[in-house]
Amino acid sequence: MKKAWVLVLLLVVAAAAGWYYWQQQQLAQALPLGIVSSNGRLELERFDIASLYPGRVEQMLVAEGEDVEVDQLLVKLSSSQSESQLVAAQATEQRAHEMVSQARAGRKQGEQAMARANAQIDAQIEQQKIAKMELDNARKMRREDLVSDSEVTKRQAAYNGAVAVVQAARAAYAEAQAAVQQIDAQVAEANAGVNQAKAQEKSAASMNDDMLIRSPKAGRVEYRIAEVGSVIAAGSKMVSLLDTEDVSMTLFLPNGQMSGLQVGNDARVVLDGLDSVWPAKVSFIASQAQFTPKSVETQNEREKLMFKVRIKLPVEIAKEYKGLLKGGMTGNGYVRSNTDVVWPNNLAINLPKKGQS
Repeated sequence: MKKAWVLVLLLVVAAAAGWYYWQQQQLAQALPLGIVSSNGRLELERFDIASLYPGRVEQMLVAEGEDVEVDQLLVKLSSSQSESQLVAAQATEQRAHEMVSQARAGRKQGEQAMARANAQIDAQIEQQKIAKMELDNARKMRREDLVSDSEVTKRQAAYNGAVAVVQAARAAYAEAQAAVQQIDAQVAEANAGVNQAKAQEKSAASMNDDMLIRSPKAGRVEYRIAEVGSVIAAGSKMVSLLDTEDVSMTLFLPNGQMSGLQVGNDARVVLDGLDSVWPAKVSFIASQAQFTPKSVETQNEREKLMFKVRIKLPVEIAKEYKGLLKGGMTGNGYVRSNTDVVWPNNLAINLPKKGQS
């Protein structure tokens, strides 16, 4: 008895499939010239989210089938290592700033030493001038026998001492100047250390932020590839997302129906189980023909060369009906190869009511 019921069920399914296929063939035959059709499935563009760095999965913040927004947090990886690197980089930058401050303080002291040496030079030059005047005066008076030779010798020694003091002051100034130049080099080196520390801190902060895996765009979670506790390598896939705004259908059309078909031509999509007609555009046409895939229902399967054609729904419509449109939904795609042909009434755009989305 049970086998009989199974047989009846199989016959009903076969009859329904045959009726559907006949209906589609009749509809295809009833299409005006310039409009071609083929069956297909809705496809949502898939993109995988991977980790830039190795780590341990601490939290999985999304579930399969969940819609996500751009920049939404998907996965949190263990960030203890990256946080330690960030703290170390910040400490290095702080030390570099302290070195700059110390070097600048040393330069200020060097400038003060130069100023004192310069003032000393000026003062000793005045003393040297006085000593020279007294020496010249003593020599003149000696020629007139007004002073003794010892007085001239005394004035000469005083002048020589003044010259020596000036030279010593100039040497002190040169030494202070050299010290300042050396400190300038230290300041430049310390500033370079600050810049290097800032770069390290920025890199560490970026790495720490990259431990929080975010969605680059809005979409729907298809698979959770990693789970909490998993240890992953750099570049490992974490979550697979579907782009709910990139909805298309791939058709395979015979060579004889490709005349005049161009990218950008109008198209229509009719999905099984929905009394709706969706607008679309031809977004891709294969440059070479291929054998008919098994999924395409044609009379002379694998005997005709077919062209792969992709038709894409407008982004705004895909976004509006993202809850209704799902990858894998079957239906038929219709393409207008002749822009002068008017779409028949049964293929006029007919979107679902808002409540259905």
